[in-house]
Amino acid sequence: MAGAIRLVLGDQLSHDLASLADLDRAKDVVLMAEVIEEVTYVRHHKRKVAFLFSAMRHFAEELRAEGISVDYIRLDDDANSGSFSGEVARAVARHDADRIIVTEPGEHRILAAMQGWRTELGVDVEIRGDDRFMCPPGMFESWAEGRKQLRMEFFYREMRRHHDVLMEGGEPVGGKWNYDADNRESPDLSLTVPKPTAFTPDAITAEVLALVAARCAEHFGDLDDFGFAVTRAQALAVLDGFIAERLPLFGTYQDAMIADEPWMYHSHIGFYLNAGLLRPAEAVRAAEAAWHTGHAPLNAVEGFIRQILGWREFVRGIYWLKMPDYAGMNYLEADRPLPEFFWSGETGMNCMKQSIDQTRRYAYAHHIQRLMVLGNFALLAGIAPRHVNEWYLVVYADAYEWVELPNVSGMVLFADGGYLASKPYAAGGAYINRMSNYCAGCRYKVARKNGEEACPFNYLYWDFLIRNRDRLGGNARMGMMYRSLDRMAPEKIDLIRADSARFLAEHVPAA
Repeated sequence: MAGAIRLVLGDQLSHDLASLADLDRAKDVVLMAEVIEEVTYVRHHKRKVAFLFSAMRHFAEELRAEGISVDYIRLDDDANSGSFSGEVARAVARHDADRIIVTEPGEHRILAAMQGWRTELGVDVEIRGDDRFMCPPGMFESWAEGRKQLRMEFFYREMRRHHDVLMEGGEPVGGKWNYDADNRESPDLSLTVPKPTAFTPDAITAEVLALVAARCAEHFGDLDDFGFAVTRAQALAVLDGFIAERLPLFGTYQDAMIADEPWMYHSHIGFYLNAGLLRPAEAVRAAEAAWHTGHAPLNAVEGFIRQILGWREFVRGIYWLKMPDYAGMNYLEADRPLPEFFWSGETGMNCMKQSIDQTRRYAYAHHIQRLMVLGNFALLAGIAPRHVNEWYLVVYADAYEWVELPNVSGMVLFADGGYLASKPYAAGGAYINRMSNYCAGCRYKVARKNGEEACPFNYLYWDFLIRNRDRLGGNARMGMMYRSLDRMAPEKIDLIRADSARFLAEHVPAA
């Protein structure tokens, strides 16, 4: 009797995956495939591809050790069709399967392809919900119903109540829901930041690194000193290391940036959460336990939990609620192409250079670098959302469309007109100077507001407000800045426009 093909994607590396729940080891086959279509639909960072392929190969070996039949297609297999649809079709014929069982993917385009397989292949296709998240899409849709704007803070409170996280007698522990005001300290250069948990590549990873170096030679990024976790056991060690060494100071310095210090006190588990090696609930509970035992303060624990139970679940909910239309939103009508220095790092702006260089090296930057340096520049310069979204999807190893798109279009670029965020996250050079030591090593002067030596963020910020007044002038949270703009002398406005036009003409070509 024919069995089922159970397709496992590269971001579904969980032994308790819904599509594996009732697997019949006597008849069913797990299909895993490295396909060039997924490597190149955007040209992913070399380190991202290597991480996923190595983690996939390790996961396949773990399944085989459990006595499960795994049909694994490598990127360099001669008969590899290059796409999930092609590999599923080949597997159905090869194994004479009567049905395909999959877990709902993390990207709308892959779901659309899966929904066509029944007709294309003539076999039954069962798409199961992904229960690895803490808020199912239906639950989010019910919460969002009737709301013209969605605010993470209110969603987060509902999630805290629903999962009984940091709650006491129906109220938040400590008396407040959010300790963000306690999480904004400037960097303390006297501190020694713990080194990230890293692993020496084994034979499987070494083989993958060689494959990626050969097949993705023209892709962005470096492979040197590869140390990512590639198994669940290693991912758990990263989580344990964060709780033990970084969580106590994570809250205080989560917005801080230090030159040549890419990792700071962050957890670095986004890679593993988004690939399925870790469950969000176990990360949340581990942090909560650290507060209960007195190991970490409440501002650190709450801030970390808010990132996972709040933002991560929130953006996924918005993605599935609003796609595919969300991908095309461009409320501010930004239309400039991405500057070349986003790839090369060759810019006099030290904050941008630091963030881009470490992104190229590690396929990682923490959230303030992504939002308030790189994203802030893209927002102020008016770079088109489609270009910015593609860049973020390419360069970060934890980037999948469901998490990247709402964060970039909604939070970074305000391209959805305020559906996700209540105002654009725009800032001048003073913010970067306060939260980092980048400005000390910059050829531009953060204290100067105009002229060729002035920090470009200073005049680009005001130029952004001037250009977008028709769309942003009525935003209540922007009122103070527009009142400041109205008090500026006409000569000052002229300088802002002239400096911005000069800088953009030199560094950010027009559409």
